[in-house]
Amino acid sequence: MIDATDDARYTATALAEQTSSILLAWGMPADTVAITVDAMIDTDLSGVDSHGVSMLMMYENLKREGRLDLLARPEVSADLGAFAVIDGNNGLGHPAGVAAMTLAMDKARSHGIGAVAVRNSNHFGAVGYYVRLASDAGLIGLATTSTRTPAVAALGGTTPVLGTNPIAFSAPRVHGEPLVVDMSTSVVAMNKIKAYALKGKQLPPGWLQDRDGNVVTDADEGYRLLGSRGATLTLLGGSTTESGGHKGFGLSLIVQVLSGALSNASAPGRGVDRDNLGHFFLAIDPELVNPGGLTAQNVEELLSSMVDEEPGVLIPGQPESEYRADRAANGIPLPHSLLRHIEDICGRAGVPLTLAPVGG
Repeated sequence: MIDATDDARYTATALAEQTSSILLAWGMPADTVAITVDAMIDTDLSGVDSHGVSMLMMYENLKREGRLDLLARPEVSADLGAFAVIDGNNGLGHPAGVAAMTLAMDKARSHGIGAVAVRNSNHFGAVGYYVRLASDAGLIGLATTSTRTPAVAALGGTTPVLGTNPIAFSAPRVHGEPLVVDMSTSVVAMNKIKAYALKGKQLPPGWLQDRDGNVVTDADEGYRLLGSRGATLTLLGGSTTESGGHKGFGLSLIVQVLSGALSNASAPGRGVDRDNLGHFFLAIDPELVNPGGLTAQNVEELLSSMVDEEPGVLIPGQPESEYRADRAANGIPLPHSLLRHIEDICGRAGVPLTLAPVGG
């Protein structure tokens, strides 16, 4: 049995081993487990607690409902020069996401630009993980994904019809971590509500409202309502044109077209026996456009000038970089409630619970 406080931290290695043992017990092949676990643990290291090991609860539900093929491997179904299509074969989305971004990067090195659409996939964690694969290799990356649950209303509506529809972009710079923009097109991701519920935290007003327009701040209740389509997340920019909600609505539609319409994936909530999520990946090789590392230098000058002018400026990707440094050195904190869920999942999977707190 787990005996830990909410402040307990666990090494990335320990979390990776525990997560791997669960996925292997579920029947996933070792190679796709390795890809999936790397993405999940990197996400927790980056401080994106809503999309890392806490997703095991949802993945177990998908497995139990028969909506997920854990034996699946992604495969290229069309290869057309600078463009390709990958079929995720109803597996977890992490292997499909890594395969798609890797292929887009290969195509960018040959053609200057590479684009890959993915269909028939599932949840793949944090979008920022995939664009960092590109920028770490000196390329520019863009990624979008459709999402499973209708949780966002169209501007002026109250019915949940869109997902949180995240988008991420990354570009290399000369010094330090790359520029990484990773955001949902709603004011907050749905799984952030789950993360608040696991920590017993109240939601900030303005994130969530029920179908009657009442503000919801209880995270447990909010997450339940979202799952039953009894509430909606606010669009990025707010719920009116005066606050800029039309911009979040427009961005969400762009993501849905690139991720879903282009790949013929399902719209949120319309999958019958499988989610059929769609993703989109784009990579650009700046050396073929602006040789000699000039693009990275230009990005460096752009960002450095902002920080030099006002040291308090927070560059996108900087918080995640700081989290990675802290958590790599001191461990990843997990709320006690999540540890209980992991313990239960281990029991159902028939694997031992091996997690032990750092210093414990």
